[in-house]
Amino acid sequence: MVRFFTITLLSLGLWSFTIHSVRAIPSLSEMKEKLNNGTYSEKEFESMALKLRQQAIDSTLTPRIETKAPSMGQGFNRYPWKRNIFTTVFWIGERPSANNPVPNNKSTWDSNWARNFGGYDNPKPSARSNFIPKGMIPKQNPFYCALPYNDITRGRTKVEVAKIVPWFKEAFVKPGQSVLKGRWIAIHYNGRTCFAQWEDCGPFRTDHSNYVFGNERPRPNLNHGAGLDVSPAVRDYLGLDRNEYCDWKFVDASAVPDGPWKTYGTNNTFWLLRQGKDLKAYDPNNSRKGIPPSHFVTPSATGTLFKNSPTGARVTPQLANS
Repeated sequence: MVRFFTITLLSLGLWSFTIHSVRAIPSLSEMKEKLNNGTYSEKEFESMALKLRQQAIDSTLTPRIETKAPSMGQGFNRYPWKRNIFTTVFWIGERPSANNPVPNNKSTWDSNWARNFGGYDNPKPSARSNFIPKGMIPKQNPFYCALPYNDITRGRTKVEVAKIVPWFKEAFVKPGQSVLKGRWIAIHYNGRTCFAQWEDCGPFRTDHSNYVFGNERPRPNLNHGAGLDVSPAVRDYLGLDRNEYCDWKFVDASAVPDGPWKTYGTNNTFWLLRQGKDLKAYDPNNSRKGIPPSHFVTPSATGTLFKNSPTGARVTPQLANS
């Protein structure tokens, strides 16, 4: 039972205060009565009065609240890192070469990739500004990548896909529709972390599931066993000197922090959110439940700093705890 008391202890040189819920210590009137009856000595009375005073002080203190460290968002630690993967640069519109026998005017999943992107993704640094070609507004996300596995063959979903792709159940729409296209990955190099969407298959292979989803290393190929292709925008953000060893991992869209990778493209999860589109219809591979429709999808001063990122990337508040 909660009781309130106002206590004045002038004889002890104490001031008045109101306290909340006293159980273990008797009331002041009870203490005086016991003092008069000889139950308490003056010393015991003084001791009890001091305890009563301390209890009153404690009741006025602001409660101590412990808070957890800011979260990068669920979905960042769901998948393991692939470490020290030789990473090469490719671009939309790239012509075949000795180390890249496949032209990139189309992708594994888009036969009109260059046209749908908006043209040639010129890789020359002098021809680029703010991670895109000068004089061009890309129609798709310029932060793209390729990994050596395709979940579709001859218009059908491969048999093993349901077993090896972690997000298969939540992303599958119909046979023959990829559950991989557009998925987000994090790429780390020399203290910087970039985010990109999986938009093509390679380098060299489209069947190495045990590397992409398992523990195998990339297999030998014409380009030093390369296991990841990245776009010029990724190269520029990370500061790659063309080909380098990088780390990469899958991440859920809810874990993607703010950055230039959220700006452009009708295939971009965050552009779609800004347009109020239903991800289940327009981006089912990134429609994991819990991602709210939010326009906070560009760098924000109110975001939470991305852990260990010297680039100052931030987690969008609305997506951080999805």
